[in-house]
Amino acid sequence: MSQETSRGTTPETTPETASGRPVQIHDPTLRDGQHAVRHSLGAEQFRAYLAAADAASVPVVEVGHGNGLAASSLQVGRARLSDDEMMSIARETLTTSKLGVLMFPGWATVQDLKNAIGYEVDLIRIATHCTEANVAERHLGFLADEGVEAHGILLMTHMASPDQLAEECARLVEFGASGVGILDSSGYFLPSDVTERITAICAAVDVPVMFHGHNNLGMAVANSIAAAEAGAGILDACARGFGAGAGNTQLEVLVPVLERLGFRTGIDLYRLLDAADIAERELMPAPPTIDSVSLVSGLAGVFSGFKKPVLDIAARYEVDPRDVFFELGRRQVVAGQEDLIVEVALALRGARNG
Repeated sequence: MSQETSRGTTPETTPETASGRPVQIHDPTLRDGQHAVRHSLGAEQFRAYLAAADAASVPVVEVGHGNGLAASSLQVGRARLSDDEMMSIARETLTTSKLGVLMFPGWATVQDLKNAIGYEVDLIRIATHCTEANVAERHLGFLADEGVEAHGILLMTHMASPDQLAEECARLVEFGASGVGILDSSGYFLPSDVTERITAICAAVDVPVMFHGHNNLGMAVANSIAAAEAGAGILDACARGFGAGAGNTQLEVLVPVLERLGFRTGIDLYRLLDAADIAERELMPAPPTIDSVSLVSGLAGVFSGFKKPVLDIAARYEVDPRDVFFELGRRQVVAGQEDLIVEVALALRGARNG
């Protein structure tokens, strides 16, 4: 096999499936992956992975605390690096890839957006709960006025119907979003769930649509392919699936699968594999796995980032973490409601002793 061919995908591609349609890959390894290591990544780890992803021509690399701008706190974890340090290192290192950041209204403010703009961030995503797109109106409007590319993304999207998500995404576009997307925050979806939702959203908006998968049920790559085939033009994926709980869609698996199906990513496969090896060696104690607790988190429809606090609190109060997850799912908790874990654990202990 020639070097040119080996750097592409396997020759058994089936372009008739996707007709060569481009799919842009966004890589939040250095943001979402922070959840898995309690936001402890340091400067040299950042530089090593940023350089590798840039060399592979990954279109967009996202950096930050796991919960985005200004989220470093006692409630969800202190980050080793400040937002300024992370954005500065990324801006200095990236020469080909665009730089992205994430913002949750409530954690961050317009002032934090202004600070990110000062670092010449290329893309800012504004994230809200799946039925609360209106929370992003001010921030998207500000970024549109500033001429900054801004996407609106919806979290915990298994809690809303396809039609509801389509309506919320249409609102995000009205507010100024130049792209919209949905996160399977708890790894709950099956491919048919993704197809229904992406199809509905693509019919409702005329901007690029994104899908971000979690791997609690082992469906992240399959769900991402379903999203692409339903019309999504942007897919999130992380090196070695680095992320909370069972991890995210595995980047170095997704890209060649997309290419085999006939989609175009523009990413150098060999250098992407090198970046994944660097990520495993430099960023994580071990790649994510689908353990029993992560599986239950997905079945319960609870955000994967709850795994570590649930395990800690369940051990402290001597209750089964699986019971905690199913009760949290019944209560439909979302990120930012970590304080309810203690309440649930105490209730379960009281019922047991009762």
